[in-house]
Amino acid sequence: MNNPSLSPLLELPGVADAVAAARAAIDEVHRHPANRRGWPATAAEASVRAARASAAVAGGATEIPETGEVSDPQLAGSLRAAEALGALLPTWQRAPRQALARLHVLAAADLVDDEEALGRPRTDPELAQRLDVLAGIIADPDPQVRGPGPVLAAVVHGELLALAPFGTADGVVARAAARLSVIGSGLDPKGLVVPEVAYFRRQPEYVAAAAGYADGDPDRLAEWIAYCCRALEAGAREATSIADAVQEG
Repeated sequence: MNNPSLSPLLELPGVADAVAAARAAIDEVHRHPANRRGWPATAAEASVRAARASAAVAGGATEIPETGEVSDPQLAGSLRAAEALGALLPTWQRAPRQALARLHVLAAADLVDDEEALGRPRTDPELAQRLDVLAGIIADPDPQVRGPGPVLAAVVHGELLALAPFGTADGVVARAAARLSVIGSGLDPKGLVVPEVAYFRRQPEYVAAAAGYADGDPDRLAEWIAYCCRALEAGAREATSIADAVQEG
């Protein structure tokens, strides 16, 4: 069976303009002088900020102790997941469900008592079917099926939040998977932008937009995609502040 195409989502009200604005903001960040050769340093800082913000959205701590020993389980799991994204990228593009399982193992290791539950989605036929469809879209070689990077990332993010497939650390997994989609789609191949900060700073808006995606109404789906695009723009501004600090330092 052919995978459903995400490209038609560009025709939803406001989506094409939001996608264009997100792309322009991210392209501008990649042209920053600090990101031409020194991007590994800015990308590393972006990864840590993303992990901290994602953990905070999940109710975890935001500060990493000076000793480096992170005791908060949400933050520890989010940092582990963030650190693994580079190595997981090839698996994500080839076998997304395997990558999701690994993300859950990393994110939820300190949150579950039963280790057998790590990396295992709930047993539910509808859940399995929707995960299979999502995985098929992500791994499809046809760019028309995957759609533009911002759209793909928004759908991955929204679908995983709506499904909550694991029952623990689902938000951290969803945000990490969205980040993998942004990187893997070529939208932000260096991983410089930090949209997670926008999710944290405006949590009520984030929760409401995600609920709209879960409703399945086309207008609310468009609102979710546009919201995620605005978060990418905000993430690009955060990336610019990181690059400016590196350049001045």
